[in-house]
Amino acid sequence: MKKVVLAFSGGLDTSFCCIYLAQDRGLEVHSVIVNTGGFSDEELQEIEKRAYALGVKSHAVVDETESYYEGCIKYLVFGNVLKNATYPLSVSAERVSQATAIANYVKKIGADYVAHGSTGAGNDQVRFDMIFNILIPEVEIITPIRDLKLSREAEIEYLAQHGVEYSAEKARYSINKGLWGTSVGGKETLTSHETLPESAWPTQVSETESRKVELTFEKGELVAIDGEKLAPVRAIQKLQAIAQPFGIGRDIHVGDTIIGIKGRVGFEAAGPILIIKAHHTLEKHTLTKWQLSWKEQLSSFYGNWLHEGQFHDPIMRNIEAFLADTQKFVSGKVFVELLPYRFQIIGIESNHDLMSNKFGSYGEMNNAWSGEDVKGFSKIFGNQVMIWHKVNNEA
Repeated sequence: MKKVVLAFSGGLDTSFCCIYLAQDRGLEVHSVIVNTGGFSDEELQEIEKRAYALGVKSHAVVDETESYYEGCIKYLVFGNVLKNATYPLSVSAERVSQATAIANYVKKIGADYVAHGSTGAGNDQVRFDMIFNILIPEVEIITPIRDLKLSREAEIEYLAQHGVEYSAEKARYSINKGLWGTSVGGKETLTSHETLPESAWPTQVSETESRKVELTFEKGELVAIDGEKLAPVRAIQKLQAIAQPFGIGRDIHVGDTIIGIKGRVGFEAAGPILIIKAHHTLEKHTLTKWQLSWKEQLSSFYGNWLHEGQFHDPIMRNIEAFLADTQKFVSGKVFVELLPYRFQIIGIESNHDLMSNKFGSYGEMNNAWSGEDVKGFSKIFGNQVMIWHKVNNEA
């Protein structure tokens, strides 16, 4: 019997795929779930039980949390990447890491096919297909939900016909949880004018009083919270746990999909948003204007190309090398106040702060140059524009 590796989440789409691939296609199904930091041990155990109950031959868990951070998230922080100035690429980045890990698993067990539960209407189908085509071009891709053009209701009915109950209430919202945030999709995000109800957000707001936190960065990476040293992945998880009950980092992203249509998705990502905003503030103090300018341009490209699944393009490694090099002096503390539904970056402390009083205070005092220096500089700095006006006004 031929083998198929199924990218399995335990949700409606991939539950359908388990039964369809085994019973309708006659394949030996090997499910795999890639944990990018969004699942607890208990959740992974429940998903494994569900996979075997659906009839898979084997089930595997691949933990990619650390490599996801080292290979991707770290550079999203270095680049302060927010798609359309809003979205921290929670799902986009995660899908690339998951597709790559699944391709490696296909090679490991020598499967004939690889399957995923993407629909035909979103970005994930392109990300998964493209990365499989790049890394395992000899393996055939099967996409039951896309190919059969199934609705959620049709999937639930199919599962019921095969003795599997799936709650229609549970299927109302599609939730994807990872280290870099949680996305939420439902009937409201399919419109242009509605927002998600409070009950749809995975984390309910329970904090009512303000709280101050101190974030310490070393060479661009978050390494401590309130003085407690933490590995970067643990620091992200801890900050997320502290800040998400404030309702911080909730928003709805409106974006351009890879397939050309506009789309909306809700997300809650308190940790990622706070880290990016705090890191960016620290960079404003420690980098020069041209470092900031080139970083912004390259980071925008990096985020867009990652969003479109092109993580394995070698240009991404070139940009990562540049971003990493800019972080040499991005070290210091950032002070943040958390309040219900909002936050405030209060300020920073850094030994590399270029806003140093030793050289002058903006609008108040200059210590490293004289008025005569400024007179000469101003004349030369505007020289070419003066010539342009002289020549064209006299022509």
